[in-house]
Amino acid sequence: MTKAAPQRPPARRPKASSATAEATTTEVAAEVVADAMVEAIAVPLPADSGAAIDLGVLDESVGFLLKRAQMAVFTDFIQTFADVDIRPAQFSVLTVIGRTPGLKQSQVSNALSIKRTNFVPLLDALEARGLVKRKLATTDRRSHALHLTAKGTALMKRLNLLWTQHEQRISDRIGAQERKQLLALLGRLVDFGGPVPSDETDTLEAPAKPRKSPARSPRKAEAAAPRG
Repeated sequence: MTKAAPQRPPARRPKASSATAEATTTEVAAEVVADAMVEAIAVPLPADSGAAIDLGVLDESVGFLLKRAQMAVFTDFIQTFADVDIRPAQFSVLTVIGRTPGLKQSQVSNALSIKRTNFVPLLDALEARGLVKRKLATTDRRSHALHLTAKGTALMKRLNLLWTQHEQRISDRIGAQERKQLLALLGRLVDFGGPVPSDETDTLEAPAKPRKSPARSPRKAEAAAPRG
């Protein structure tokens, strides 16, 4: 008969000191709390839950409400001008050029606080559509003066009609007199924080671009790969 192999006694773990045991208990408790917080954050509030969201001081924040109102107004603007494919910034540029022909690019971009690197492609798009033309400025041959083309001038007539419809809907919502009061109040806030540099205006609310991790060369990637 084959004798059974003798069983080894179970290895005894060294008793943890009171300090070590206390630290371990604290770490476990911290992990439990952290997991609970992550779960609470990860679970979205059901859309049909009917639970009221407390916005706190945001309900009294001028900047917050202005931004919400701007988003709502721009949504109606974009829907109104969808057939002519004109965005708010494009409408602003066409309006300024139409009202004051011969302005230089820098003058228009500064008047509208549009970053130069954003203004140039915007203007290029309008020129490609045959709405705007560049002419050498008479006072400075190194710069260009901006003018509406005949097509651009004709389009502005339609755009102004659409703008009137858009603004009428705002008046219908808040009242004609209240709209005048709102315009007057907003006019007093335009320079509230001082002039905003045109190089920064368009990036105040732009989302941060994710950083790209540097690409590894094939040799480095091979060296970093675990070997079996």
